[in-house]
Amino acid sequence: MMKLLQIAALLLLVFTALEARPKLLGAKCKTGPLDIVFVIDSSRSVRPFEFETMRRFMIDIINNLEIGFNATRVGVIQYSSQVQNVFSLKTFFNRADMEKAINSIVPLAQGTMTGLAIQYAMNVAFTMQEGARPLHKKIPRVAVIVTDGRPQDRVTDVAAQARAAGIEIYAVGVQRADMNSLRAMASPPLEEHVFLVESFDLIQQFGKQFQDKLCGVDMCTELDHGCQHICVSVPGSFYCQCNSGYRLNADKKTCSIINACADGRHGCEHQCVSSLGTYTCQCRTGYYLNQDKKTCTMINYCNFGNHSCQHECVSILNGFYCRCRDGYTLQADGKACQASDLCNSVEHGCEFKCVSTSGSYHCVCPEGQQLQADKKTCNKCKTGHIDLVLVIDGSKSVRPQNFELVKQFVNQIVDFLDVSPHGTRVGLVQYSSRVRTEFPLNQHTTAEDVKRAVQRVQYMEKGTMTGLALKHMLEHSFSEAEGARPLSHNVPRIGLVFTDGRSQDDISEWARRAKEAGIVMFAVGVGKAVESELREIASEPVDQHFSYSADFNTMTHFVDNLKLNICPEEGKGETEFRNPCECEALVQFQSNTLAILEDLTEKLSQMTTRLDQLENQITGKK
Repeated sequence: MMKLLQIAALLLLVFTALEARPKLLGAKCKTGPLDIVFVIDSSRSVRPFEFETMRRFMIDIINNLEIGFNATRVGVIQYSSQVQNVFSLKTFFNRADMEKAINSIVPLAQGTMTGLAIQYAMNVAFTMQEGARPLHKKIPRVAVIVTDGRPQDRVTDVAAQARAAGIEIYAVGVQRADMNSLRAMASPPLEEHVFLVESFDLIQQFGKQFQDKLCGVDMCTELDHGCQHICVSVPGSFYCQCNSGYRLNADKKTCSIINACADGRHGCEHQCVSSLGTYTCQCRTGYYLNQDKKTCTMINYCNFGNHSCQHECVSILNGFYCRCRDGYTLQADGKACQASDLCNSVEHGCEFKCVSTSGSYHCVCPEGQQLQADKKTCNKCKTGHIDLVLVIDGSKSVRPQNFELVKQFVNQIVDFLDVSPHGTRVGLVQYSSRVRTEFPLNQHTTAEDVKRAVQRVQYMEKGTMTGLALKHMLEHSFSEAEGARPLSHNVPRIGLVFTDGRSQDDISEWARRAKEAGIVMFAVGVGKAVESELREIASEPVDQHFSYSADFNTMTHFVDNLKLNICPEEGKGETEFRNPCECEALVQFQSNTLAILEDLTEKLSQMTTRLDQLENQITGKK
């Protein structure tokens, strides 16, 4: 109701003051922010001195508004046969810049496309991209259309669309303006939004009344608004705002501190600390904040350079400790190291195992093998013949340099075996996303041939289909067509699967079927291999048939265990398999005994001859 009274007073003032001289405008508008766009007719019918009066009209109104980013924003567009944006709502936030831009306008001096100008104001000038505040902030959007003629296009529909979009339209006609067109453009009630001025000489006087229309009463001053922080006055109403770092509560009056950590989107690795609408990340004790201001890294106390550890410094949370290399013992000072195991501190060269003693060491061999004359190597165990298929992982996670280590690992196993057509046969399968037989059991007949073939194997890369590889091993690699000896010969069948990661398919069925088919399965894992999968592949007892190493460079320790476990017990069946290791030991013992006896016999013969000679000498003297 107050707004209607103000507009009625404005109409009265407009028509009673048309012949009065312009007066200085009053105090600046204090009722709250507005988004105002002046839509100015610069068609050819507007003469230059008349356009100057329109400039003065806009400048006088702007000078009496509270202009600013958070106060009233102003934009200006001019139109004739086309539309030109002079400056948008986001361009200027002070009067001096706006006045300079208005004084620089060059009229277009063409037709009168008022409907096109309204369309532009709705679709462009009053968008948030051009500086208009969001509708939910309830800041009025006001379009002031000033024209002196009849539109050359349709305005009714486009003006209705603009009003429906929340734009309040004031239509100001001068001289020859068409009243019907003004009424079609303006917002209701028409008596408050349609104005007709007889000449451009009088439009500047009209500015005073229009100024009063826009301002009205400061509702924040006149009413007990109840806003806890900030009251924002708009024509005929008000709304509350909160200070930075606070949010408006549901009562639309009180404010609460914004907990910037509560929504869980802060990204802090350890702790989020909220402070007035923003947040900072903090790390727990013993960690420092990284440059991304979100993640944390444990402090490496060894990097300070003052640990004095003789061998290795190990950083832990809030401190460090010293550690000695293998074969050394940490001394009482917690820093110095002393050799405790010569096997780990010298190049002993033992093929199987080095045993440290006080101040020395010696090499030993597995049970059933003998130490050779060099006191380092062991004779090969040839306790029986086997069909051995090695199934190696060639997926991309292995990487080329590690794949070469895998091939060395395979050849270390081959070195231990007696490879021959009637002895041990070796086949090799590589797998990734597919499976490839590198060579079958019946292709190579010597260990050297096998090792050369292994060195020629090319890295496949791609996925890890371990289940598919087990199926291939069972159905093809251990077939008689590929060199596996008939089951009736009782030649043990051994499958050794090497992998570095989780299988991308199911292994359960084919691991079970392989073991049910009598294949003794060994599983060797490195790096990211999954222990549960390795155990599922391995034969019973599982602990003797699976091995794991965290690093490719340390997996060679598997070889010694595999030497003991792969070598089968005495065979039973069509072919009699004896234990040459035990036989060789017996033969060696017999040979040594005979040699000693022959030596004793020779010495006894020499002693007998010497006694005969002495006896003859004694007899001759007599």
